[in-house]
Amino acid sequence: MIEILTANTPNGKKITIMCEEIGFEYKVTKINIYKDEQFNPKFRAISPFSKIPVIIDHDNNTSLFESGAILMYLGEKSGKFYPKDERHKINQWLMGQMGYVGPMLGQHHQFHHYNPGKSEWGEKRYFKIAKTIYKDLDERLEKSKFLAGDYSIADIATFPWIARHEWHDVGLKNFKNLSRWYRDISKREAVIKGFDLLKREEKIPGV
Repeated sequence: MIEILTANTPNGKKITIMCEEIGFEYKVTKINIYKDEQFNPKFRAISPFSKIPVIIDHDNNTSLFESGAILMYLGEKSGKFYPKDERHKINQWLMGQMGYVGPMLGQHHQFHHYNPGKSEWGEKRYFKIAKTIYKDLDERLEKSKFLAGDYSIADIATFPWIARHEWHDVGLKNFKNLSRWYRDISKREAVIKGFDLLKREEKIPGV
């Protein structure tokens, strides 16, 4: 059984979506990041950067931190959405999300959504980067139905960040290929359930 220690964030949603997709038995242990529970010594023992999500695989007493590593682990264990012969391609798009899409959109959230008016430089910089990310993803999805060919952990990792598109003010509708990809994934039953799991009143935004 997989225990997910997590919160209602894009990175947290990746793992609940993945567990729904692969059909594993799991339970959620909520970490209240607004009350600094992520800095609890017991949690830091399995998450040295004090970040969610973390999983504990109680079948073999293994814990993992970092959402990308967790997705790879679950993909390998389940044999789903992470085929061996496509891993080099999937890893590129997964690492792109981990190192670029997520961190840069996260900064855009901070300046544009959470703290508007505090730094004109920050708002302009990360808004420009957000628009570039949308453009780059749209160009990729003009050539491929999903990021790495077939639906994979790269899409599962990226989707919850684009699901915050209403915060970004970039205009998802302006990117037809990215919009198509977003609509296709948002209709998946496992995605709907996994996305809403931590906060039932939060539904996947439409395009």
